[in-house]
Amino acid sequence: METQTFYYDKLYEFTIAVFTKMGCPAEEAASAAKVLLSADLRGVDSHGVARLSGYVRLWEAERVNAKPNIKIIHETPSTAVVDGDRGLGLVVAPVAMKIAIEKAKNVGTGWVSVQNSNHYGIAAVHAMMALEHDMIGLSMTNASPLVAPTFSISKMLGTNPICMAAPAGNQPPFVMDLATTTAANGKLEILQRKNEQAPDGWVQDVNGNPSNDANILKKGGALLPLGGDRDHGSHKGYALGAMVDIFSALLSGANYAPWVPPFPAYVPMPQKQPGKGIGHFFGAMRIDAFRPATEFKRDMDDWINGFRTAKTLPGHDKVLVPGDPEREMETERSKNGIPLLATVVADLKQVAGKLGIGWFLD
Repeated sequence: METQTFYYDKLYEFTIAVFTKMGCPAEEAASAAKVLLSADLRGVDSHGVARLSGYVRLWEAERVNAKPNIKIIHETPSTAVVDGDRGLGLVVAPVAMKIAIEKAKNVGTGWVSVQNSNHYGIAAVHAMMALEHDMIGLSMTNASPLVAPTFSISKMLGTNPICMAAPAGNQPPFVMDLATTTAANGKLEILQRKNEQAPDGWVQDVNGNPSNDANILKKGGALLPLGGDRDHGSHKGYALGAMVDIFSALLSGANYAPWVPPFPAYVPMPQKQPGKGIGHFFGAMRIDAFRPATEFKRDMDDWINGFRTAKTLPGHDKVLVPGDPEREMETERSKNGIPLLATVVADLKQVAGKLGIGWFLD
């Protein structure tokens, strides 16, 4: 499908302009733009500027507060609950992760659960904030109910991603970032833009039958947990998604299970609201709270090298370590630009026109 390439600096400038028009203060608009575009740089195109119009629609529907009063509503030396005041998750999440990092600096570990937030972009960008402090970072969030648990046709969970980032020495960091579904909803959206079918094991129809229709969610279908079906371990993906919901929402007082607010602004809010907004969970663990950081990073290098030199299958030149594809993509796109599908470009132009922003990307 036709694409157009844009350099990061121009997309960053444009995205800041959009968030500023929504009413975000300058510092928060820049933070939101950085988080959003980190997805495009890392090749997670489903969660980058392709979602920008979605955030605008949430703001227009008055479900996003452009000037939130983000505050701690409960804390101990190592834990906190943060109220995001309906702010952009792109803004709320970095604030919460900074709190987790500061607590880890003081007492070894920091754990922060967040209520009353919105979609926070890719999980990795938040977890990776811990790396420069010689800490392991954790990041997870609940999301719109699109996922049917094993043996069900009811949509009870979101894609509920988990990220863990750990520093190394000479090797790049280990960055595990995954949805607890076979594929994230954004991957379906990309297939829809390309008019392509979904692979086996991604989705089921309204009656619970396997489907390859990338538009099946609009017809009452559901995403499947990681594994696809029971024979391939979907109960494990279901359990992981449930764990994320408990950490993100049950601990914080956010909405949970099928009552999580939907990302598409046109989808009605659930009638039941047991909590506030979307929930996130963050962790930061100071490595030297367990052992000297230099020793840990030395052993991480050895551990990573072991995987890099593992014997490969025919036709494969190396074993990848989590974080490798995204890091390589970031290097390539930082140099050569970020390709956007024609449908995404058209969507951005429409946003620019709606908000009265001059189109300066061409």
